[in-house]
This record gives sequence, C-alpha cells and structure tokens, in this order.
Amino acid sequence: MKLKTLLAALLFISSHVLAADFTVVYQSTSNTPLSNPHDLKLSPDGKYLFVSDVGNNRVVLLDPETLAFVDAWGDDHQSGTHDVDFDKQGRVYVADTHNNRVTIYRMEGTKGVLVGELEGRIRGPEGVLIHSNGRVYVAGAWSGNAVAYKGGRVVSELGGLSAPHDLEETADGSIWLSDSNNHRVLLVSPDLKILRVLDRKTYDFNGVRYLDLLEDGTLVAADKNNHQIKFIAPDGKLLLVMGSGRREEGPDRFATPEGVEIRGNTIWFSDSGNNRVVKYVIRRQ
Repeated sequence: MKLKTLLAALLFISSHVLAADFTVVYQSTSNTPLSNPHDLKLSPDGKYLFVSDVGNNRVVLLDPETLAFVDAWGDDHQSGTHDVDFDKQGRVYVADTHNNRVTIYRMEGTKGVLVGELEGRIRGPEGVLIHSNGRVYVAGAWSGNAVAYKGGRVVSELGGLSAPHDLEETADGSIWLSDSNNHRVLLVSPDLKILRVLDRKTYDFNGVRYLDLLEDGTLVAADKNNHQIKFIAPDGKLLLVMGSGRREEGPDRFATPEGVEIRGNTIWFSDSGNNRVVKYVIRRQ
C-alpha cells in the first residue's frame, strides 16, 4: 500500500473508532486446511459452523467452539461454493457458484444429501438468503442482479448491480444486500426495492462482501479489499473498524476477509486470504 493511501486509511479509522460501547476480542483460529473460505453459517441447533470452502468446492463443518474439523461434503458435484443458509425444515441451501445454481440438501447426520436446486435468471450466485416470508433470495454475482424465488419461480428482481454478494434479513423483514463492485451496501424491501444506500464515500468500502447483524441491528460487514471488518449502527454511525487496512495475519488482522457469522456475543470471520476461520467475542463496556 502506498504511503498516501495508508495514511488516509489510518486517518479514516482513527476518526471513526470513537462511538462503540463494546470491544471485539480474539479467541481462536481454525487449523483445518481451507482454500479461500467465504461465508459462514451456524446450524439452527448451534452444533456446527458451516463454511463455504470455495477453493475446495465443498461445505466444511467445524465445531463452533473449538473450530476443530467435523466433516466435509459436496466436492463431488459443487464448483465454487460461496454461501450457505437454512430453511425452516433444516434443509441447506448452497450457492454453487460456478454451476450457476443454488443446490438444496437434506442433512443426514453431518452429510448433505442433494434433494433439489434453483436456477434461472442468475449466473454465478454468491449469496443466498432464506427469508422469513418463505422466499429464497439469491445474489447473482456474474449476472449483476438479485432475485427472489417463490415456489421455484422468480417473483422479484433487482438489476443494475455489480458482483452482488450477501443478503441478510433485518428484524423488520427488509434485506441488507452487498453490491460489492459498486462498493456499497443497499437496504432493500422484500420486493427488492432500494430503501437506503450505505455508500463508498461515507464508509470507504472497497469490495464489501458478506454481512451479518448484531441483535441490536448493528451491521457487520467484511470489507474485503480494505482487509477490514466494519461495524455500522442502525442510525448509520460507523462504530468500529477492525483491521489495519493492510493484508496481514494475526489477531485483529485480516487478508481479504469475506464471511461473517454472529450468534449472541460470538462472531466468526472467514479470513479468506489467510485460509482460516477466526473466532471473536464481544465484550460490552
């Protein structure tokens, strides 16, 4: 990073890490061989952390407490595994990116059994959300759109995006959508109408990727190309920036982070460029 860019990044961080009433404390790192892990999802029962292991074309299950390896599956038919979500029946939906589809699995123990798929109107899906309204929302990174499926049919679509990635439901049913190559995060309605924009000028996004929400509605975003994690309050205030702005490895340091998963006061990140998953806890002040 050039000196001018580094100084700008440091000034940005120092001017914004003033409002948080919490700290985020490093706990542990995975030691399972992973290749460019992306998004993360805790199973509904909390027993397993599902990891989209992109470079190995598979879903990996880790113990969420110890980050120890539990199982892996999908590498016999997936290609470019990017995201995972669960429906109310416990079925697993996987963004099978390079196959231009979302695959659907029934879990048998720690293995996924393929039972269906969604495709059409999307290319290169990288984000998938099972909404409380029963619709399945998918971000087509290669097709530059987000679509909503109901009963296997596309019922809503938002175009004009650039490499969109994650979708996360808020408490009121609206959806945060990362419009990655436009360096912004959009709040959209269930019908995919834009309600609000978090832009690059305000938040210094650079390839923002996967997202999750704290219980109070604070948005946590993996800002990939800045090698940072950003915490944004519901009122839009930037509360905390983790990461130096440089590609590094170690506690509170990241290299092209992608995935974010939150349960209670525990946060897991995919530190993708370092081929690892890291665990943190939130300490309230």
